[in-house]
Amino acid sequence: MSKLVINSYKDFEQYVGKELGVSDYLKITQEHINKFAEATLDFQWIHLDVERAKIESPYKTTIAHGYLNLAVIPYLWGQIVEVNNLKMTVNYGIENLRFNQPVLVNSEVRVRAKLNSLIDLRGVTKAKINVALEISGNKKSALDATIVFLYHFI
Repeated sequence: MSKLVINSYKDFEQYVGKELGVSDYLKITQEHINKFAEATLDFQWIHLDVERAKIESPYKTTIAHGYLNLAVIPYLWGQIVEVNNLKMTVNYGIENLRFNQPVLVNSEVRVRAKLNSLIDLRGVTKAKINVALEISGNKKSALDATIVFLYHFI
């Protein structure tokens, strides 16, 4: 799949209300989960203790942290859209975040993105993008949210 290329506010404007694309799948490994636990100091056994999870977890395996699932969205978003001619991009917010179901270790996830709205704030482009983190083989997404970016075009 080729990336959608955005070079200006005008380019972005034509996609309001439209699906922008779908990323490739990313496999969430135990190594990803362990490193995320180290970075965030969240060492709950449901994420890290493989043997205990086999016995005590309702999922019979470890699961990714919800915020790890959220954290891979910018990486996957970058596979969908290339925004050029920028001074900078700011992560401005997350609206209506819902964790719908856990991501089991070794699951593959991808992002499906739709441009919800676009506003010109005196030269700064505020983009609200609806994202769903889909899990391969599942009908229900891992999470749904509206990600808000501020794009400072040159």
